[in-house]
Amino acid sequence: MKVTGCVFLFYYTLVTFFVSGQNLIPDSLKSSPKEFEVIIPTFLGNEQRNYYGNYAPDTLEVIWKHYLGKGETIISRKLGSRIWAGAGWTGQPLLVREDSMLYLIQGSYDHHLKKLNARTGELVWQYKFDDVVKGTGTIWTTPDTFPPENRLIILQGSRLGVGNYLDTKYIPSYRAISYFSGKELWRLDVKWMKESYSRDADGSALILNDTVYIGLENSLFTVLNPSPSKASVKNGMLQPEIIQETPLFTKQDAIDHKLNCVTESSPSLLDSIIYIASGAGHIYGYSLKEKKLVWDFFIGSDMDGSVVVTSDNCLLVSVEKQYIKGQGGAFKLNPAKAPENAVIWYFPTENTEYASWEGGIIGTIGINDRYNKGNTPYMAAFNAIDGYLYVVDHTKIDSSKTVLGPDSISVLPTPQLLFKYKTGASVSTPLILENKIIAAGYGGIYLFGYNKDMEFRKIARLRAPFESTPIVHNGKIYIASRDGYFYCLGKKL
Repeated sequence: MKVTGCVFLFYYTLVTFFVSGQNLIPDSLKSSPKEFEVIIPTFLGNEQRNYYGNYAPDTLEVIWKHYLGKGETIISRKLGSRIWAGAGWTGQPLLVREDSMLYLIQGSYDHHLKKLNARTGELVWQYKFDDVVKGTGTIWTTPDTFPPENRLIILQGSRLGVGNYLDTKYIPSYRAISYFSGKELWRLDVKWMKESYSRDADGSALILNDTVYIGLENSLFTVLNPSPSKASVKNGMLQPEIIQETPLFTKQDAIDHKLNCVTESSPSLLDSIIYIASGAGHIYGYSLKEKKLVWDFFIGSDMDGSVVVTSDNCLLVSVEKQYIKGQGGAFKLNPAKAPENAVIWYFPTENTEYASWEGGIIGTIGINDRYNKGNTPYMAAFNAIDGYLYVVDHTKIDSSKTVLGPDSISVLPTPQLLFKYKTGASVSTPLILENKIIAAGYGGIYLFGYNKDMEFRKIARLRAPFESTPIVHNGKIYIASRDGYFYCLGKKL
């Protein structure tokens, strides 16, 4: 599904509010009636995490850039604070059309969630969190009974708050914000779980009708009612109604991972099962019918990337090299089978250290399934810590070889490798659209082209440090950088 919201016609009252010391009246609120379309409403576009926009440009010229700023964040009591600039992982922008105008929603390391004019990069409004904003939000298109100013609500998380620590009494790091006004509607206190050393909120929520499903970093799979009308005051804060909380770890996981049971991924939907990668080492399946975990594929490593659903109803999973004896890499799993029989293939990447990572794949895998017109293979692309972009045919097995799994014992099939390129270490998700691949990383952003004969070529490169994942729309790429700026790239007129 390309868009979670339909197109609506509505009227609303002109609103003024205070942003960064200025009284601003956003262009998006200057006239009525208004028609809107949510184009990119969540991380990787939809509930299957496999849509990135419509079509890519042929070049990487800088059309405009907007300075996002920088901000302080606490690493730990022992390590103290750091100043981070721009935006990082996952950090993908969201995209909304209002009449003929396009607007972006972007979280930033200056502690703000920002609404930007996609044509000019001009700031429309910004909402301040207590810490850097890392993850990607999700936009909920509310029922038409809601007030016009709340027809779109952004659900967004942040780190736990400067001056806060794990044992701070209340950590409201997950919040609901009005898309049109930038006003807070509620905030959620992320509980302290003794098995987890985080109370951040990085994941992008899955919203089905009027229910939110999200894995918070305390590793509780949380089901909640996002409606502000159902929120109530708890601990001095207006908080949403919690429907259910399910741990995404076992007691043994907490021991093996030394309390690093942290869920940073975003949930995905296949049929009536929600799949989510737990940093405790599991791919869990949560049944919407039974309202409980019904599937558990155990890997044992830390996993940060989100589960991606393929057109053949399988799952692609990225594996970090941590807490495992073997190499990190990528799995393709068939969730229709029992977990012990679910592996279709495994693709290991090299054990190369970068920053605090030991290897494997940190980000999410990109696929071309929604763009495939039948004249090219069904491809999966992933950026690895070893510095390479890998592209494989995710439907074909390489009959000439087998590989060891992450446990360094299991002998598994591996897919056909189509392309490999040294782009530098990366935690960003590469995008495959039509005949182009966009891959961002610490060494810059690359644009590749390919043809039906699977001949690949580098088209362009822009040097800047990237952790976040881009989106594309109408021949433009939108992406935030660690250099402090948000970029609009494409053909400069």
